[in-house]
Order: sequence, then structure tokens, then C-alpha cells
Amino acid sequence: MKNNKVIKRIALIFILFVLFIFFNNSSLFTKERSEYPVLLAHAAMSQTYPMEGLTGDTCTAERIYEPEHPYIGNTIPSMEAAYKAGADVVELDIHPTTDGEFAIFHDWNLECRTNGKGVTRDHTMEELKKLDVGYGYTADNGKTYPFRGKGIGLMPTLHEVLTYFPNKKFLINIKSNDEDEGAKLADYLSSFSDERIRQLSAYGGDQPIAALKQRLPELRVMSMETMKSCLIPYIAAGWTGYTPSACENTQLHIPEKIAPWLWGFPTKFLNRMDAANTRVVLVAGNAKWSEGFDGAQDIERLPANYNGVIWTNRVDVVAPIIRGKSYGGE
Repeated sequence: MKNNKVIKRIALIFILFVLFIFFNNSSLFTKERSEYPVLLAHAAMSQTYPMEGLTGDTCTAERIYEPEHPYIGNTIPSMEAAYKAGADVVELDIHPTTDGEFAIFHDWNLECRTNGKGVTRDHTMEELKKLDVGYGYTADNGKTYPFRGKGIGLMPTLHEVLTYFPNKKFLINIKSNDEDEGAKLADYLSSFSDERIRQLSAYGGDQPIAALKQRLPELRVMSMETMKSCLIPYIAAGWTGYTPSACENTQLHIPEKIAPWLWGFPTKFLNRMDAANTRVVLVAGNAKWSEGFDGAQDIERLPANYNGVIWTNRVDVVAPIIRGKSYGGE
């Protein structure tokens, strides 16, 4: 008899514990999110390509789809087009140059996309400005090069971009794991107002991001280290409603395959991160090769009422779909 009472008490405690976890992380009793998702345009409006079979050595310019628009990624015209198409944030890639600038260009080396040679950061900005950034793009295995001759002089500097778009939001990708690069970027950005800094964020290697965050603590940043320091303790204890201090004032790039394992995802998790002044970016697939939500089938995979940031390579395609959907449980 006594053993039965103990078992019943344990069962009751277990049931109450499960109910606590459920209701504490359910979207049933939390603030509804009725706004549209935020659209982050990877490399602005760029030419896309199939992700299958990619390796770190793949020249993606040599395998683009048949072009559906005339823009070359990471250029000012492509950024203008992305914002016009509906982008809220544009992602761009930076490389320091030998003459103290930050060049905006995707690749570590020049051979794939341009008519130049060598490591991007081993050149002066003056040298990089002479290159044709559309030189290597082909959709038919080299039979034609539709952007050749159209990208001469289009590699911009970070200063040119931030001056040209003084009120737009950008995500800056540091392409190295060089601590000095983070320090140099911090020195450059430190001249901007607090309001402008709030419109920017950065991600990249652990070392440059740590250096950047140390000098500009108000800037949202993301690296593998900042992600782990936030998400590992959150997965361990987030069921209680606890948000680790490492999750405050930062940015999280969450692969869609991992997102369902986060306590309270999507609505309660997003609300918790909002309260911590942290931006959540949902990336398609496992996020290995900058997979994005690029079409109608991808958008259908989004959780109901998700209105965090969406990573996309085709903002021109998904913006009309997103803006046409109803959010907030309607």
C-alpha cells in the first residue's frame, strides 16, 4: 500500500513536470508574432547555382543556373536591386586589402569569378577595381559568359557601400579567422553612431569576431564559438525559461534541421531572444553551403507564424510569396 502511494506521487510529480515543460515552452501562452519575417539577402541579388556536389574548391561561377536577372552579387547595383525587391538586410563579404581598405567580394581567390589571379587580400583596392567581377560566370560549361565585360570596376569597398546606403541594414561576413581583421573592422566601425551600429551585424571566424565584439560590444556578432556558448546551455536549461547571458545582444544563425530542438521554437524562442536583444536567422538545410529559402516549396517549410530572419539567395522570388502570406495565426 505504501509503495503504491509512493509510485502515485512520483507519477504525479512526473506528470506535473512534463506539463510545466510543455506550457512553459508552448506558443499557446506567449505573445503572438504577427509581423512578416525579415528577409536577409545573401550576397544581395546574385547568380545562384545547384548545391549538390559542392566542395570547398568548387568554382560556383562555372555552374550557375541560366540567369534570370542581370546582377552580380556583392556589387552596389545588386544591393540596390535586393532592397528594391524586398530585402530588409543584405549580407556581404569583406577582405582587407594591402592599402587599408575592405574589398567586398565573395571568394578568397580571384580566379573563379574574375580575370585576376591570386589571393584577394594580397592586392590593393586600386588593382581590384580594374578587374571584371563578372568574367567567370557561365551557365553552359563555358560556351558563353553572359556577364563578361559587365563587371569591370564593380568591386566596391565597405566604405563605399555604407556611404551609398547610409540607412540600410547589413550583415558583414569576415572571411578569415584573423584576429587583426576583427580589430581593423572595429576601428573602422567605431566612427559610426550608435544608431548606425544597431543597423549592422557581423559573423565569421572565432578570433576576429571575438576581437570585434571586445571593441564594439554593442554590435551583434556571430561565430561558431558565440553560437555554442549560447545554444548549448540553452538546450540544457532553456526548458525552465532561462536565457543564458551568452545569448544576449548577439546573432544566431540556426539551421532549420536544428531549430525544432530549441525550447519554445519558434514563437517563445523568438520572444526570448527578442528580450535578449538577439536576432535569429533561420538558414535552410544544414547551413553548410549557404542554403537559403529560395522558392515557394522552401517557404512552405517555415513554421507557422515564424517571423525571425530568413536567409535567402533569391529575395526577388521569395519576397512576393512572403508578403502575400498571412501571419499571426490568421
